[in-house]
Amino acid sequence: MDLIKHLLSREPLLALFITIALGYLAGKIRVGKFVLGGIAGTLLVGVVVGQLQITVDPGIKAIFFALFIYAVGFQGGPQFFHALNRRSLNQLASAFVMCATGLLCVLAAAWAFDLDRGMAAGLAAGGLTQSAIIGTAGDALTKLGLTPELTKIMQTNVAVGYAVCYIFGSLGPIIMVTWFLPMVMKWDIREEAIKLAKQLSGGHAELDPGQFNAVRPIDTRVYEIAAGSTAIGRTVLAIDEAFSDASIEAVFRADTSIDLNDQLVIRLGDRVAITGMVAAIAQATELLGREVVAPDALLLVQEDREIILTNRALGNRALGEIHDHVTVENRHGVFLTAALRMGRNLPLVRELALKTGDELHFIGSPVDLDRVQSKIGYKITAAAATDFIFFGLGMLLGMLIGMIQFRIWGIPISIGSGGGCLLSGLLFGWLRSVHPRFAALPLGASNFLRDFGLAVFVGIVGIAAGPQALVAIEKYGLTLFFLGVGVTLIPQIVTFFFSYFVLRIRNPIEALACVAGGRSANPAFAALLAKAGNATPVVSFTVTYAVANVFLTLWGPVIVGIITTNAAP
Repeated sequence: MDLIKHLLSREPLLALFITIALGYLAGKIRVGKFVLGGIAGTLLVGVVVGQLQITVDPGIKAIFFALFIYAVGFQGGPQFFHALNRRSLNQLASAFVMCATGLLCVLAAAWAFDLDRGMAAGLAAGGLTQSAIIGTAGDALTKLGLTPELTKIMQTNVAVGYAVCYIFGSLGPIIMVTWFLPMVMKWDIREEAIKLAKQLSGGHAELDPGQFNAVRPIDTRVYEIAAGSTAIGRTVLAIDEAFSDASIEAVFRADTSIDLNDQLVIRLGDRVAITGMVAAIAQATELLGREVVAPDALLLVQEDREIILTNRALGNRALGEIHDHVTVENRHGVFLTAALRMGRNLPLVRELALKTGDELHFIGSPVDLDRVQSKIGYKITAAAATDFIFFGLGMLLGMLIGMIQFRIWGIPISIGSGGGCLLSGLLFGWLRSVHPRFAALPLGASNFLRDFGLAVFVGIVGIAAGPQALVAIEKYGLTLFFLGVGVTLIPQIVTFFFSYFVLRIRNPIEALACVAGGRSANPAFAALLAKAGNATPVVSFTVTYAVANVFLTLWGPVIVGIITTNAAP
């Protein structure tokens, strides 16, 4: 043990990476459907490692938290700003009510049980399962002008409060959205999800990793033009108009491929390759003739292309409206196969309203895809390299915003570098969605900054909190745990019934998704998806999740500013 302590004291980064590795290993532990998670595991392991009195440079913690929170803002920026519209006003209100109720519960608990600023912020971080509060509150504590010793004690209390309250904070929303609320309302989640899917004319089952749907929505088949076919003498464009959701991709005449263009006239005996939606191709036999084997020389190159929607003229318009408005000449040979918002699959239904920033997946020939891409947005692969100019400017702006201090009702408030980088990330993420030539930060890069930045930050917090953690747990113990239970459950119950009766969010799936999203509760959302068996909860969750992520993160400095009790030195 002395050798290990000597090694870790000499090189504290060893302790940090051991903490991250063992923390994520512990985070894989599964009890039923509950998984501790890598972040909570890293914090708990960090507290254990911290008993060896290891000191890691706090500057490392500050840098990696800033990177983490900037990446969070950057990824959520497009959807956060695009969610601010009248069409989703009731869902936005639901998310805000959830966040505000959570804040009030934390403040009430702090005043009733005389919690200090740090413990109150930790109660919020764990009870509301918003890890970013650890950083924004910890940063705000350093701006109060307190002694270093007192500041460290309260920063430790933030970590302790998070660790004690996190487990039920994560489990509680799962219980609420998959069992308690459906039981009270006598809802069958799967049945309601099927109803909503039918109402939307869509909905897709969630598949396990490695599985795929063998039923292809897009297919290519070859037909031989028979005598009496109504296609004889008609142009390629005229036939495409008749098919609507299918198009001619190749024509063989006497075993020779013919150069394809809209005005090419189809003749008797031609073999025609049709690509499109299977339902549209089904009528090809009546229009063209019998299906035949494809010629050996036939090679149709198709491409899967992911395009980010940036054309504002298409934003907030329904898929069906866009499809009916666009001419055959423009949509020829291009087929939408998936739509994602903040990484979540959306049901491809006519009523789905697209938003700028959505990720649209198309299948088609490279030439056809190039034609429509200019009218939609830009390829995701176009953002393969990070724009370090805007990345540096974004971090600089976030730090400057964090230095601003103001007063609300006489209470000094400063959102700190964490809150500043969050706001800066939101701004630059939105800038990227509307001006794709600027501020590129590839998804892989932003995911790494987000996940590794938070892991490093939480690991250092746990190590630093180790020596005082046991004292704080002994002092507050079960009291803090049950306060966390209240902070977890009360906002969900209040918000659900407020949303149902006042905001009139009556659809069961949408109402439950708003509860999960308003808490930014990913585990609860995953459990709801599993119960629903399709993608119907995604849209409501995405809108509320984007708003909740911002407000819950900002509650850290707000709590530190409102609560005036300091920890006993």
